[in-house]
Amino acid sequence: MALPKIKTPEYPLTVPSTGTEITYRPFVVGEEKILLMALESEDQKQIYNAVMNLVLSCTNGLVGKPDDPVFDIEYTFLKIRGKSVSETIELEILCPDDNETRVPISLNTDDIEILVDDNHNAEIELNDEFKIVMRYPTVKDTLSVMDINSSTESAFVIIKNCIDKVIVGEEIYNRVDISQKELDEFFDSMTQDMFEKLQTFFESMPKLRHELEVTNPNTQVTSTITMEGLADFFD
Repeated sequence: MALPKIKTPEYPLTVPSTGTEITYRPFVVGEEKILLMALESEDQKQIYNAVMNLVLSCTNGLVGKPDDPVFDIEYTFLKIRGKSVSETIELEILCPDDNETRVPISLNTDDIEILVDDNHNAEIELNDEFKIVMRYPTVKDTLSVMDINSSTESAFVIIKNCIDKVIVGEEIYNRVDISQKELDEFFDSMTQDMFEKLQTFFESMPKLRHELEVTNPNTQVTSTITMEGLADFFD
């Protein structure tokens, strides 16, 4: 007689970038082992791949693909972790008023959401002639710049690679039809004003973000802390 398999519960989730309703399950011991080994390695590529594969498995392949937006994977992983380990995250927050005192904080994963600026827009008007349509950075984009030592260069590469379409009058140039050389030349020819418009897209795009207040017990100063991105919730 074959040993019966253990059934895991499923929970509903709305994918932030699409609004699609899916279900996910908690990760199992075998998956957690792979994740913990990746964390122990302290290799960022290995950690990203472990998180991506875990999310892919726990959502039946619906979230966690290399071309999925980073914030989709971060949000989904946070919810999976909440149902797998604990919905409470224990952190020590550094008080910014003295930059040395740490205060213990408990966060509930159900209170952490994807936030987006109301004025966020993927279509950007560079000038009277040119418009561009941006896409969100993916895990593939993040992995592609991990070997670049300069954070400035990494940011420039990701911003450039997230250009999805260039619109010139009635003509639409899709990224797949634009050579890398053409894209490099187009990007490098932008004015500072145009580049700042691209930066605004990234600053206002959906992010895993949570604000909390922390009071320094030594100075009694209360500060507002903004936590952003998955790493901030597990430091």
